[in-house]
Amino acid sequence: MNTSNPEDWIIPLYKVYTDDDDVNLITKVIKRGTHWAIGPEIEEFEKMIADYIGCDYCLTLNSGTSALHAALLAYGVGSGDEVIVPSFSFISTANSVLFVNANPIFADIEENNFGLDPASIQNKISPKTKAVIPMDYGGLSCKISEISNVTKENNLTLIEDAAEALGSSVNGKKTGSFADITIFSFCGNKVLTTGEGGAIVTNSKETYERIKSLRSHGRLDRVSYFNNASDPEYLSLGYNWRMSSITAALGISQLQKLDKIIMMRKENARYISSKLSKYSDHIKFPYDSNNYNNIYQMYTIMLNDQKTRDDLQKFLISKKIFSKVYFSPIHLTDYYKTRFNLGEGYLPVTEQISKKVLTLPIYPNMNDEEKNYLVNSVSEFFELYI
Repeated sequence: MNTSNPEDWIIPLYKVYTDDDDVNLITKVIKRGTHWAIGPEIEEFEKMIADYIGCDYCLTLNSGTSALHAALLAYGVGSGDEVIVPSFSFISTANSVLFVNANPIFADIEENNFGLDPASIQNKISPKTKAVIPMDYGGLSCKISEISNVTKENNLTLIEDAAEALGSSVNGKKTGSFADITIFSFCGNKVLTTGEGGAIVTNSKETYERIKSLRSHGRLDRVSYFNNASDPEYLSLGYNWRMSSITAALGISQLQKLDKIIMMRKENARYISSKLSKYSDHIKFPYDSNNYNNIYQMYTIMLNDQKTRDDLQKFLISKKIFSKVYFSPIHLTDYYKTRFNLGEGYLPVTEQISKKVLTLPIYPNMNDEEKNYLVNSVSEFFELYI
């Protein structure tokens, strides 16, 4: 099957939830005919995110990857430094470290939240370690409080990669309020999506000001660039990492209904889990608890072994149901394996989990017919082959 064609799938991996509010806000920006860049929607969206998280500062960027890059630069991470990262993540978590000429040091994950194991972090710390970047998997926070304790004890910068976790919480406290700086992504498959986009949140004014300059060519903007007749002041090297006004308008609309979207996702996840619970000897379901609030950016199950996982994925493809492995270990990709000479067995927990996980479709407006087709297809697989 040609997986590049969405029409081939009876159930795709995800669909974006949208309504007339999204269209109306974007249309408003388009029709005004100006300020498609650096428009008032940028600061409005940033303030809404900061208020939602409960932090002092937010800056939007053009992607979560840019946000990671900016965070490392803002905290002075550079050549010769080491940054502890997971291998069980999207590749930009590790790539961002290389962007600043530092060295990614891969630590193992724990089996519950699929986040960095605090004990593994402790074992990877060296005199060169400057920062730790834990990643929140699939809408569920890592053990961020325990990780924060490790970084504080060792005087390390904590940069939380919460690309997949806007809206999740730990003990009632929103993800994004624990680390020195947290990044979010708004790309296509996220719970809050603007197609592409990202943001950072922090309580540090110095970090905020540094990234504000970095994202716009190293320029000091006392007045919007497009409203300033004077020559701008360029104080440092910078990049073009700004979010467009149209993108921010879409973000505002999506954020206004974020809690509704999360509730819809959680209800769908509960339905799927309940219908498949009779196979609990064969399936480990996504973790959710009173302490760790899962927003189900992904619905990832873990099978007992790789063969069962691979056979189930093939069976679902035959049923025109899209499923995907999130994630294969970064340290075993061709580039990282060649560059750092890290083979199998280096991160045993990561490698075992990566062989057994499978992400099933979930999206807010998944209807009963789609949910039942999914659970009936998974059930059919287990009845036929297990």
